[in-house]
Amino acid sequence: MREKIILWLFDNTQKIYLKFKNREPWNISTEDLFLYKENSLGYNLGVFLKRNGFQLLPKVERHDVFHVITGIGTKVKDEIALQYLCFGNGKRGAYLYLAILAGIILFPEYISYYFKSYKLGKNSAIFHHFNFKKLLKIDVKKLRTMIFSTQQLEQLHEISI
Repeated sequence: MREKIILWLFDNTQKIYLKFKNREPWNISTEDLFLYKENSLGYNLGVFLKRNGFQLLPKVERHDVFHVITGIGTKVKDEIALQYLCFGNGKRGAYLYLAILAGIILFPEYISYYFKSYKLGKNSAIFHHFNFKKLLKIDVKKLRTMIFSTQQLEQLHEISI
């Protein structure tokens, strides 16, 4: 029931949120992403989208990149954990605050997961502001090691299971 509330909120606020985003859409399809080399961020983003049955949402494409970089899943509890990680990394925004608040109120049993995610974001290199469209050709493993230490990558693997 709690997950249905979150999904309903997402579905009913997404279009309004996108109207107020000041970013240029990437205008890249999932198929375009498969033209990048297999080890690239772009190709791995395509794999992520296809595996989950998603398409890039215009103006918020980097959200899916955050999933690729961190390995954090797409279940509601994981989406909230990703927002905590981004908050720790310095990202700010109304949608992020709402997700964090919803996590505390609706999913208090995951608070330790959220706190670990926050700490990982806080202690990693700042990445939330990157222009990921320009980084689609870069090796995804190299990008991860530029952002996260070996220990942090292990922690990401542990929390994303």
